[in-house]
Amino acid sequence: MTRPLRIGVLGLASIARRRLLPAMAACPDVRLAALASRDVAAAERAAAQYGCQAAPDYPALLARPDVDAVYVPLPAALHATWTRAALDAGKHVLVEKPTTTDAAETRALLSLAHSRGLVLAENVMFLHHAQHATVRRLVRDGAIGELRSFAAQFSIPKLPDDDIRHRPELGGGALADVGVYPLRAALHLLGEDLDVVGAALTHGAGRQVETAGGVLLRSATGVTAHLTFGLDHAYRSWYELCGSTGRIVVPHAFTPPADHAPVLHVERGTQREELHLPPDDQVTNTLTAFAAAVRAPGERPAPDPMVLRQAELLDAVRHRAVVHHARPTTAPDAARHPA
Repeated sequence: MTRPLRIGVLGLASIARRRLLPAMAACPDVRLAALASRDVAAAERAAAQYGCQAAPDYPALLARPDVDAVYVPLPAALHATWTRAALDAGKHVLVEKPTTTDAAETRALLSLAHSRGLVLAENVMFLHHAQHATVRRLVRDGAIGELRSFAAQFSIPKLPDDDIRHRPELGGGALADVGVYPLRAALHLLGEDLDVVGAALTHGAGRQVETAGGVLLRSATGVTAHLTFGLDHAYRSWYELCGSTGRIVVPHAFTPPADHAPVLHVERGTQREELHLPPDDQVTNTLTAFAAAVRAPGERPAPDPMVLRQAELLDAVRHRAVVHHARPTTAPDAARHPA
């Protein structure tokens, strides 16, 4: 029997505590070997909870011989430093999205991983949910005719003022945090031949990073993709594909819980159909896929081209975007009757 992939975790970010650590504890393909945090006491508490070892710091975890691979859920601006350190230590890496905040840095890390025969994977978990394979099959089989357009949104309610996603020095902002979901969905469903036609980013009042945005993409064949995202919105997580004869809507696209039974909406003219799918666990699927990539035969795993293309498109959005800085709202009465 193949030994489970032994994983070490650098940091106790919310995504790690809520989703990945419980999944690692339950997934037979991996074993949580060690974890580290800037807060050593927090690392010790988490290690006791999951029956693994607590390392005193990140370098100590990377030096452990009982760690085959590392999961990096740190703030985006720290991904490059610690992903490179893990690769230099001979560890495979599963890093939170985006891999880095710069396409050139992402390209360099993918090249480094390839040269050392290591897997560098980006943790885009929704790609491993079975509902999207069903959508691709429907489109391929002509269920909505020739593809014409794609639209997607991922937005979440307002974050606390001290949330790290409001800090530019840590790589914060809506584009890297939530905008990457609809962008990666467009790549997944339309292919990598996409260009940025236009973009708009909005900084909320008093914020140093964008808290909302919209992007327009176009494929070489003329298919358009309209993406919206935000950090101060009603929760929305959906996409739709429109074709020459119908459309497909995926209402819970990006973060469905493991017990969620997806329902795809397919419309063809006046006919409306609901496709009920079984629940699927995209977190466990992600870990299983990562372990399988590490175990795949061959000394030099091929980098995922979509990781680099996504990084290039993120750079292009930042370059092309019209940036708007929202002003604080002034109450009408106060404006008419200043103190």
